[in-house]
Amino acid sequence: MLVDHAKITIQSGNGGNGCISFRREKYVPFGGPDGGDGGKGGNVVFQANEGLITLLDVQKKHFYKAQNGVHGKGSNCYGKNGEDCLILAPVGTQIFDAETNELLGDLIHQNQQIIVAYGGVGGRGNSHFATSTNQAPRIADEGKPGEKRTLNLELKLIAQVGLIGFPNVGKSTLLSKISKAKPKIADYPFTTLYPNLGMTKLDEETSIITADIPGLVKDAHKGIGLGHRFLRHIERTEILIHILDISADPISQYNTLNEELKLYNEELLKKKQIIVVNKMDIQGSVEKFKKVVIPYFASLGIQPVPISGLTGEGIDELLKVLGQIAPG
Repeated sequence: MLVDHAKITIQSGNGGNGCISFRREKYVPFGGPDGGDGGKGGNVVFQANEGLITLLDVQKKHFYKAQNGVHGKGSNCYGKNGEDCLILAPVGTQIFDAETNELLGDLIHQNQQIIVAYGGVGGRGNSHFATSTNQAPRIADEGKPGEKRTLNLELKLIAQVGLIGFPNVGKSTLLSKISKAKPKIADYPFTTLYPNLGMTKLDEETSIITADIPGLVKDAHKGIGLGHRFLRHIERTEILIHILDISADPISQYNTLNEELKLYNEELLKKKQIIVVNKMDIQGSVEKFKKVVIPYFASLGIQPVPISGLTGEGIDELLKVLGQIAPG
């Protein structure tokens, strides 16, 4: 199951207190102050990990805390810094402050690190406060507290290709044909409740990640269906394969869904699109394709690709077209 939302609370470490201490040695009756500084508290750090594709592991733990800095000691012994709290998250994770909705960071490449809470500074020991008029200061700084905040995490899949279309047009079936992914396939709406990922091999040297984006219907940009939840996954894709159902009204499907993309984010319409007409195995589909689909898209300068996800007809041609425009 692809978990693409998580809410967690994090806290960086407190700084250690400075120490009040005086040098005490035989034959040194008037030793000066020798209190050491406290250590710095640990930071809370996110790190991108390509091995993760879901926020499920992050969500399992609701509270993350870095280590506190160790208090300073006598003989000018500085306290040890607290260890950072490292949180591994999938590439594509965006981190928001839950209170302000401020974007704190965007994990877009492997091993990228983002500090979301800095540890408190350690306090100064009394050796820092000695002056000519106060040679035995009995004061030291307390360590500064760490930061505590609640975060909202959102995962935007990083896939080169996104399969879009209304429910039951055959997105999951197509994904299973062009990759080794095994998505759930059934003939009722919203079969796919989470995006599925698959690796599509174009040739011996080129493979691309393809995502099946579920839940897009009319008014998806308003949150109808599952659309608002999953439209964001399209934002990172470079190519959209727009799947139309020849047994329904493919022209209306095309126009309606493109309007939803525009209303959600007009930049989505600038992405490369391949128009795929599915279910060409159905009786009468070839004639309808020739009389209705081809003339309409010809007027737009688009050449749709007819396929049958059920029989595999046209899949090789689709992969050929995809290979011509796919990122190298």
